[in-house]
Amino acid sequence: MWLKQIAVTSLAVMGCHCTSARPAFEPARPPAVPLAVRSPYLNAWLQGGSGGVLPGSWPRFWTGHVLGWQGFVSVDGVTYNWLGAAPGPEPVNQTSLTYTSTQSIFTFDVAGKVTMTVNFLSPVYPDDVARQSLQFSYISIKVMSADGKSHQVRTYMDVTGEWASGDINEIVNWETNTTNGIIYHKFFRKNQVEFGEAHEVASWGHWYLSTKAGKDIGPDTEVRNQFVKKSVLKNTKDTSYRAVQENWPVFALAHDLGNITKDGIVERVLTLGIIQDRVIQFAGQSGKLEPVPGLWSSYYPNETAAVVSFYHDYAHALDVSARLDEQIRRDSEAAAGREYALITTLAVRQTFGALQYAGTPAKPYIFLKEISSNSDIQTVDVIFPAYPIFLYLNATLGRFLLEPLFENQESGAYPNAYAEHDLGTFPIAKGYPAGDDEPMPLEECGNMIIMALAYAQRTGDNEYLAKHYKLLSQWAEFLVNDSLIPASQLSTDDFAGTLANQTNLAIKGIIGLKAMSQIAQLTNNKDVFGDVADRYLQEWKRFAINAKASPPHTTLSYGNSNSHGLLYNIYADKLLNLQFIDQAIYDMQSDFYLTVANEYAVPLDSRHNWTKSDWEMFAAAVAKPETRAMFISKLARWISDTTTDRAMTDLFDSVTGAYPANGPVFVARPVVGAVFSILALQEAPPY
Repeated sequence: MWLKQIAVTSLAVMGCHCTSARPAFEPARPPAVPLAVRSPYLNAWLQGGSGGVLPGSWPRFWTGHVLGWQGFVSVDGVTYNWLGAAPGPEPVNQTSLTYTSTQSIFTFDVAGKVTMTVNFLSPVYPDDVARQSLQFSYISIKVMSADGKSHQVRTYMDVTGEWASGDINEIVNWETNTTNGIIYHKFFRKNQVEFGEAHEVASWGHWYLSTKAGKDIGPDTEVRNQFVKKSVLKNTKDTSYRAVQENWPVFALAHDLGNITKDGIVERVLTLGIIQDRVIQFAGQSGKLEPVPGLWSSYYPNETAAVVSFYHDYAHALDVSARLDEQIRRDSEAAAGREYALITTLAVRQTFGALQYAGTPAKPYIFLKEISSNSDIQTVDVIFPAYPIFLYLNATLGRFLLEPLFENQESGAYPNAYAEHDLGTFPIAKGYPAGDDEPMPLEECGNMIIMALAYAQRTGDNEYLAKHYKLLSQWAEFLVNDSLIPASQLSTDDFAGTLANQTNLAIKGIIGLKAMSQIAQLTNNKDVFGDVADRYLQEWKRFAINAKASPPHTTLSYGNSNSHGLLYNIYADKLLNLQFIDQAIYDMQSDFYLTVANEYAVPLDSRHNWTKSDWEMFAAAVAKPETRAMFISKLARWISDTTTDRAMTDLFDSVTGAYPANGPVFVARPVVGAVFSILALQEAPPY
């Protein structure tokens, strides 16, 4: 085995190689393929412009920023390209791509001689915060003889300094070391800016590329050309630290697999990721902005130990991931069929890839980045649609997400009577002492009450509700005053602008009051909210339903008989098993959706053809079987057909399947956790 650290090459040369035949995709061809997706900063994808083919295109950060990542394989002295767009060797023939909830598995035919399988594994540990707190992924390379003959095989993989800095003019430093049988390249931005970003890429932390024990460093073309020509690296070190774009330093590892015969499979494993000592700045109980350690640091004595532990944990990671993959596939198919499993499976890594684990075992936090829309941290109406996946996998994760919001507001640092929209811009959770956050008062009050109760119902943690009762009841009082006749304001679909008397927004607030009624009962407080909710619901039905329409349906806003919209907020009634909303309303909406469905979805409302996949799945979860099947089938077909080519968007045109014309482009957002809305209902507690 040989390894290598830095090399130079002009990444401006981005030639595209094409395979001879279209590969098979299972269960579908996704808009983009998750490669290493475990946190907001380890978030690498193979974009759709590649056609789902790994050799010939550069992997990309979720922003579209190029991440130099190159792979070669040498068979009997001839080198081929299996990853990336470096000029030179011909590409291997990709025969298939299979994605699961945690794995993207590519299979290649190398000149008819060798079958090569590469698995990009980003494990998800819903019940293990120690392991989930590490921002690392695995790359497994397996080879076997394809023609029954013996072949000499060597493999190569490198990454560039582009991973360490979003500013390619910044200098990167590096070092190579061996410990506990692991060799690693450590590279990092020389000018560390803690809690800073350049084009959304972290400006602090240390990146590691690791494998089992070799070593070489040099400029891109020198390192890559050395392997292409000789099938080995020279094990030299380049100590000319320089800017990312200056002779493009790369960090390379190569393995000599020896003679591969028909009798066995040979595997080599690499790991790639980032370590950051302190991961978030947070204004918590003190109300003052303070650094919060990465949760990983409570479980590992130092960063090298964490790197080594993650590497040696591969067998466990693969086993846990395979079991989780199978659980999600099995549960999804049992709940709503194979097309539903296709959807849920694609959403898992994307959702968890927006999370940063922080704090200590005594006080763990999960901070969420509102990726691509505006990078807010802990956005309440982004956590809310993502919440079903956490309720399905481990409801305690919901508490870790809500706790920073409760803590900041209970410190007295937020002056408004309603719930805060978010805590700032990732990774600085400073809150809004001036109360000048984006105003979604009804939206966020309803969301926080609903999520707090959903967590407590599934865990039995009524003490959590009691602990936060004062703030919860304050938000409920706001709903008493504001939910039945909503003032002109934003809802979570803020791209559509403000609107008065929003039907769907009003019902969220009313359900929030009914949820608060249960919270009062669970905490032995006087219930002053239940009767109000009951009265408001009767009034809402009078204001919201266009009974003269054929078929009847709710309107987008009170009195606007020509309007309509997805009434997705009634999902919370089923989620909490409140038995509050009339079944006739569910059935009415379910029948109506069938009459307004477009090619790929039901429009979000009558103002646009735009739709949101998260709210589609909320609506599907509480619809009749025929309507549920319609929602699922259209979304599954959209995944295969869409011309959007980045990490799965949640906002698209329901007619064309493309990004909305003249609208925002959302990618890689954690709101796709909403596709677990059907499975989350199966976890609903008895009333």
